[in-house]
Amino acid sequence: MYITTLLCKPGQQALTPALTQSLLGAWGGRALTWLAAMEAVEFEILTLPENLWQVWRDMQELGIDLIVQPVAGRRKKMLLADMDSTMIEQECIDELAAEAGVGPRVAQITARAMNGELDFEQALRERVGLLKGLNTKIIQQVHQNRITFMPGGAVLLATMQAQGGYAALVSGGFTDFTHPVAQHLGFNTHRANSLLQVDGALTGEVGLPILGREAKVTALQEISATQGLNPEDVLAVGDGANDLGMLQLAGTGVALHAKPIVQEQVSVRVNHGDLTALLYLQGYTKTQFVTPENVSSAP
Repeated sequence: MYITTLLCKPGQQALTPALTQSLLGAWGGRALTWLAAMEAVEFEILTLPENLWQVWRDMQELGIDLIVQPVAGRRKKMLLADMDSTMIEQECIDELAAEAGVGPRVAQITARAMNGELDFEQALRERVGLLKGLNTKIIQQVHQNRITFMPGGAVLLATMQAQGGYAALVSGGFTDFTHPVAQHLGFNTHRANSLLQVDGALTGEVGLPILGREAKVTALQEISATQGLNPEDVLAVGDGANDLGMLQLAGTGVALHAKPIVQEQVSVRVNHGDLTALLYLQGYTKTQFVTPENVSSAP
């Protein structure tokens, strides 16, 4: 048994009853349930449709995300999330580089690394090297003035945690950012790389070992085990090539507004919805969402 979920950007109201009923009939679906009026709906199907990806492409043109997954076990007990361009809307290293006057060069390397064109560790070392001498006070300035949160993130965490879920932030970025982001959004734990500093300035080096693709897989295994869970119990979300390992190991791996190489290898793709899409995928209705107090869209 499979569940088909259709969703769009909150407020877009791209889902009409006519469109939904048309697909329901074409795929022989049943048990139609509106999760949010005009924004998210689901129904059951017995087998995977042969034209799934053609219909997916058609829906993308309408601003609608289409996900088909097994019904069994879709509600997860743990969230494992990437940070840059996933829980926040920026790449932290690119923002630091802009302050250091090397923004375009670093941003180009970041884009290639996230699309799998460069070795992650090598690319990270090269970019951090370009930040050598940057005053560490600028890190706090960047966090306060340049970082904004991805819509829906706080609600995602609060809703899953209200059901006993555990949330871990695992980033190829830096602890200088994961610490305040995790604290602000309510993550239970976080892991990231360390920017080495001496006398109030960055040395241009990264603390070892570097947290990259394999370290994210290890984090999934270790953190889930400490919670008495299996990888199958985990909902992972990310956007870059260094997230692929954890996305493929998790029970449900979600490519969120992801790079092409990630979308090619991950079947659960959210390109129009925000982070609350991860709740709809688990069968939550909008009325079940938990909105935490004192959480804004910016630090």
